[in-house]
Amino acid sequence: MNIMQTHLGKYSPQIYALLRIVAGLMFAMHGSQKLLGFPGGGPSPPTAPLMWVAGIIELVGGLMIAFGWCTSYAAFIASGQMAAAYFMVHASQGAFPILNRGELAVVYCFLFLYFASQGSGIWSIDSSARRR
Repeated sequence: MNIMQTHLGKYSPQIYALLRIVAGLMFAMHGSQKLLGFPGGGPSPPTAPLMWVAGIIELVGGLMIAFGWCTSYAAFIASGQMAAAYFMVHASQGAFPILNRGELAVVYCFLFLYFASQGSGIWSIDSSARRR
């Protein structure tokens, strides 16, 4: 075992919770920008039905992931959305995610797939409900 695992390993549950919370909030902001134009005075609300669906999945799913409520289900759906977004929007623009600007979709896809496999963890609504 290396020195980082020795010192940081004991905080794995807390680090996982922070990763889940931050990633969920960042994803929710993509949805709020699509649906509400916030933050940053982003685009106006979408007119295409797929963009509405994407915005709802991002906003609601991101908050569910951040708060740790049904994380596995929300993350699985969000992972699928990011895979679809990559292939529908980015893949046709080139073979490499770094060149077709799809790297964020790829990272979110696999991060959410990991969350789906791990569940909510600590600091979550799900763990609070289990304790009662």
